[in-house]
Amino acid sequence: MVRKRQEGGEPVPEIREVAFSAPAGRPAGVEVLTLAELRARADACQLSTPHRPGFHHLLLLDRGRLVHSVDFREHVMAAGDLLWSRPGQVQHFGDLTGAEGRLVLFEAGFLDPATAAAARIEDWYGPPVRHPEGAAARGVAEALRQLHTEFGALGGLPLEIHLDVLRHLLAVLVLRAAHPGGAAGGERDGACAASATYLRFRDAVERGFTRSRRVADYARSLGYAPRTLSRATEAAAGVGAKEFIDRRVVLEAKRLLAHGDQSAARIADRLGFADATNFSKFFQRQTGTTPIAFRTAVRGGAG
Repeated sequence: MVRKRQEGGEPVPEIREVAFSAPAGRPAGVEVLTLAELRARADACQLSTPHRPGFHHLLLLDRGRLVHSVDFREHVMAAGDLLWSRPGQVQHFGDLTGAEGRLVLFEAGFLDPATAAAARIEDWYGPPVRHPEGAAARGVAEALRQLHTEFGALGGLPLEIHLDVLRHLLAVLVLRAAHPGGAAGGERDGACAASATYLRFRDAVERGFTRSRRVADYARSLGYAPRTLSRATEAAAGVGAKEFIDRRVVLEAKRLLAHGDQSAARIADRLGFADATNFSKFFQRQTGTTPIAFRTAVRGGAG
C-alpha cells in the first residue's frame, strides 16, 4: 500500500510512513505488547504491506515461526530469535498466526544519549535478526520480561518515576540486544567498536545522500580528509567511503522502485540525479540490472 500526496498537481505514490502513536493513557515514546495483542488490534493487511515506521521494533519470538522482511531481505524467525528493525527501514510482517512473542516499540529519543550511543541504536546497517544463546539469551528474555511487567504496572508509581523506570529497563534491554552473542548474521564483530569518525560520516550520509554522492563533500563538511573517511569506513563497515554512499543510494532506490509507482525520472530527481538516464546508468552499474527490470523482478517474485 502506498499513500499519495500532491506534487505539482500530480499524485505521487510513496511508501507508507508510520509514526509512533502511544495507546490512550500510556506514556509516550515506548510500548510493550505481545504478538497476540498485536493480532487483536492491528489490520493484518497493513502489517503485511511494506511500510516505513519512524520508530524501533524489538521482537523476541517465544514460540512458533514468523517471516519478517526488512529492506528486501526475508528473515524466517524461530523461537529464540531476536529481531531489531530501525526507523526508516522498509518492513512487513508475514502471517502472525501461530507466532507468539513480545514486541517493544520505542522512539529513539526515549533513551538517554549515552545508552543510545553504547547500544548503537542508529546502526541501520547492523543485522536485523540474531539468535542469542545461553546466558545471553536468558539475559535478553529477563530484561524484556521486566520491561513488560513494568509497562503494565501503570499507576503503581508516580508517572515521572514510572517513565524513568521504563527508560532504565529499556536501556538494559537494548544494550543486551546489541551484544547478545550467538550468530551475528554477518556483523563485523572485530570492528564492533566503530570509530567516532565513521559514526559521524554514517550519520552525515543518512542526512545527505539525496544531495551528494561525493566523498569530498562529506569530508569537507565534517573536517576530515577523504582518505581518513575511507579508512574509518573500511575498518567499521568493510567498504570504502564511496561505496558506502553508493550502497545507501541504491537501497533507497530499491525501496522506491519496489514499493511505489514513481517513474525512473521522479526517483532520479528525489535521489539527486540530473536525469533518469544518469540514474539508470548508476543503478545498472551498481546492481547489474535496470531500474525497471528490478521493479518487474521484485513484484513478479512477490506475486
